[in-house]
Amino acid sequence: MDVSGTRPETRLAEFWSERYTVLSMCIGSYFAVRFAQVSISPVVPLLLESFAVSRGTIGLALTGMWVGYALAQLPSGVFADRFGERRLILASLVITVGATLGVAASPSVLLFGAATVALGVGAGTYYNPATALLTRTFDGIGGVIGTHRIGGQLAGVIAPVVTAAVAVRYGWRPAIGLGAALSVVVVAVFLRRGSSTVPNRPNASLRELFDSRTLLELLARSHVRNTTFMMALVEFVGLAAMSFLPVLLVEHFELSLGRANLLFAVFFAVSAIGQPLGGHLSDRIGRDATIGMQMIAGVLGYGALATGGTQALAVPAVVLAGVATSATTVIQSRILDELGDTNRGTGFGLFRTTYLLIGAAGTTVVGVAADTAGWAIAAGLLAALLATVLAAVVCVRYVDATAHT
Repeated sequence: MDVSGTRPETRLAEFWSERYTVLSMCIGSYFAVRFAQVSISPVVPLLLESFAVSRGTIGLALTGMWVGYALAQLPSGVFADRFGERRLILASLVITVGATLGVAASPSVLLFGAATVALGVGAGTYYNPATALLTRTFDGIGGVIGTHRIGGQLAGVIAPVVTAAVAVRYGWRPAIGLGAALSVVVVAVFLRRGSSTVPNRPNASLRELFDSRTLLELLARSHVRNTTFMMALVEFVGLAAMSFLPVLLVEHFELSLGRANLLFAVFFAVSAIGQPLGGHLSDRIGRDATIGMQMIAGVLGYGALATGGTQALAVPAVVLAGVATSATTVIQSRILDELGDTNRGTGFGLFRTTYLLIGAAGTTVVGVAADTAGWAIAAGLLAALLATVLAAVVCVRYVDATAHT
């Protein structure tokens, strides 16, 4: 007891409220599901050798993972409104465990592809319920989304280094299996510490929640259309980088696999720092201004990656590309600005399903482009797409300014 008569544990409890416990568990959950997904990219060179297939084939399998991820978005948002966020988060973690074990044990590329689709469904079920839970728990949407996303970005920092080290010593199968072990730990924590959540619409029928008129009304809003277009292109670029950045650095910059995966970790580290910073900045100066700055960084970064060269050029290029990836937080905050409490789960799920389905093509398109035209064209395409997002932001700002004059 201090001079004020207050016990230290009481002061700690006052500072560390229940909402921070919820945030901590969500960060840990996001870390686990993203670790399982990201652990595949560092071993792509080993997968090419093990299955004796082309980069385009592996890219197609990874596209399947992101399609499964995308298709899980709307149902997970709707089910979170109907059954509660905690149940959906636990379901996501359990599916992720089973699917990750399936990926690690796959004897053929066909079964590998099927397991990656299941992994996408498991991971895709997580994000919407967690975001809906945090949004109604905290004020300052941009900041809390950015903080939550640190879990996924930290997985991107740690997974390449750990996975590559384990893969070199024991092979790619045990390396990927690490993701399942992490998810099991988080399930145990959630079962022990997680409290039940009251659904937003517990009495609504599934037919009502999936009503096509409601979905079309949401898509008809110009703010939703513009934001979805921006996010689709940013996701296309981000998923392509997540899948092929290590092999691009190995083949286009002639780096060793270890150095390439170290830079891959830097890519995620920059994004991890940029997520909360970008979210807080957008709360202060506006979503569009922040997105514009992030897109400029991305155009410069992927433009530099297209040129190839030495590690001296690769490092700043990867850093700038990571800054562009952090735009996800700001664009998601932009869509949540438009959604109310009654349609947040459904609306956010619809938004994520739409942009992820488009973005999922990034791994296949970039893999095929690299096979047929080389990495200069593949990386140049990514720079061009981010330049298109920048142009869209400028157009939206111009239209809004004109409408208010």
